[in-house]
Amino acid sequence: MIIVTTDRVAIDGTTPVDDARAITRAWVEHEVPKRWRDAAERGGSAAIREVRSREQYEQWYPTFGASGLVAPTWPVEYGGLGVRSAIALAIDAELRPYNLGRLNPLGLNLVAPALFAHGTEEQRLRYLPPIVRNEEVWCQLFSEPGAGSDLASLATRAERDGDEWVVTGQKVWTTWAHLAGYGVLLARTDPDVPKRRGITYFLVDLRQPGVVVRPLRHITGEIDFNEVFLDGARVPDSQRVGERGEGWRVANETLSGERQMVSGSGSGGVDHIGGSGTARLFGVARDRGRADEPAIRQRLMGVYSEERIREWTNQRVRAGLKAGRSPGPESSIGKVHQGGLNQRIQLLATDLLGAGAMAWSGEELPFEVKGMLRSRANTIEGGTTEVNKNVIAERVLGLPREPDPWNDVPWREVPRA
Repeated sequence: MIIVTTDRVAIDGTTPVDDARAITRAWVEHEVPKRWRDAAERGGSAAIREVRSREQYEQWYPTFGASGLVAPTWPVEYGGLGVRSAIALAIDAELRPYNLGRLNPLGLNLVAPALFAHGTEEQRLRYLPPIVRNEEVWCQLFSEPGAGSDLASLATRAERDGDEWVVTGQKVWTTWAHLAGYGVLLARTDPDVPKRRGITYFLVDLRQPGVVVRPLRHITGEIDFNEVFLDGARVPDSQRVGERGEGWRVANETLSGERQMVSGSGSGGVDHIGGSGTARLFGVARDRGRADEPAIRQRLMGVYSEERIREWTNQRVRAGLKAGRSPGPESSIGKVHQGGLNQRIQLLATDLLGAGAMAWSGEELPFEVKGMLRSRANTIEGGTTEVNKNVIAERVLGLPREPDPWNDVPWREVPRA
């Protein structure tokens, strides 16, 4: 039986860290179902998945959302607890063994940074609490068929009509749009200025006439990505974030949050998009009788060491986020490393299966094979590795920008595919 409560935990900015730990432990004891807690103590995340379905977790999640523990550093009025970083880290440490993943990660990690940095108080009060409670699911409407790596060349138009904007265009590779009710949207509002200066950032309701979402199926059969067609969709001006033409500056908050979200272990976002971590690989190697092979042991320890280093690096960035700092361009470092590392981890997982990884026709693919196939997107999603290396070069290392002959030319005059 799933019991949902609406009680916020008694932790605030004045609570000592040790007291915050004790209060969180007491909340877990009282609110997390006993079967889940017993499974966590017995076998960690794998055992929890055996006794807790996704549907059960979603039914229980309002209890988590109401507690303030989902985003503890956020102010109380936005659904958090208003606590400092040290307390948030202590809370996370107490919750971690129970695998209480944050639902609505795109809302928490992509939408929220933009609203905190550039939104109005009315927008924050309206949209942030439902994000915390997973009542309104979000996606990101940025990439287009002709504007992926060069996002600033996007062609989706938004034209003012009284107190509303009318949007026409197409977006693609939109993660979880088929599940979302809302999306953050970049649209061109002035084609007569250089491409980065004519873009505006909007919050759009996807459940309206003029919006069509078409899923794009993975090679493994799942659906994560979508193409979205906007044909006369309407957005009230009250759902514009930032000034007209300042959307590129607002979008950088979302893009930094996205890169941080997919940076992997310790980032506070989505970990191991495709497959799982090295802990599972050790079990596969033992089960397959390959744990004593010197070459395999060397590869296992290689990826394990990289995973730990990445986790520690991401924890430093996450501590900065909890202290109120933007993830900034340094989030690209974790994203670049995570994309390649996770592909190496998942490829090693299939290597451990040997011939068992091949020739699966008409049958369920092994978990490791699914993970390997899904991980091929890791170096593309969240900004390609090539684009993120440019960000690191220019905004972290301070190297000169790559020449762009169209940088100061009005968007209308820029050649496009």
